[in-house]
Amino acid sequence: MFNRFYQPDLDIENLEVTPHLVLSSREELRLPLRWIAILYGRVTADLALTTGVHQVEDVIKGIMAGASVTMMASALLRHGIGHLGTVREALLHWMEEHEYESLTQMRGSLSQKSIAFPAAYERAQYVQIVGTLDTGR
Repeated sequence: MFNRFYQPDLDIENLEVTPHLVLSSREELRLPLRWIAILYGRVTADLALTTGVHQVEDVIKGIMAGASVTMMASALLRHGIGHLGTVREALLHWMEEHEYESLTQMRGSLSQKSIAFPAAYERAQYVQIVGTLDTGR
């Protein structure tokens, strides 16, 4: 979900459309993560998390939200193909440390349908979160 769209720029001096690639950042993970967690178990489709996945923690979050697959193109462009092996090893280590036997066991465990307080994924939570801000006044 939330695959990055190709967004060319406009060169107004040369009157051309120019390519412009902007790689994702980890901060972009939360929006697709939220929607995967909400949709998991409600749609009969596999869900792919495609924006903001850079480290093993992002992969774990995606699977626990309900993703069948996480994709990390920007991370691979930044760190090279060897990054996959690093993330895979870290994932296996984390799963062993937390006593998970498979990704299937993890999948959807933190989805909206699986948590004790499902409203945490809803917009109404925004009001409560804003109320916790320390503005320094």
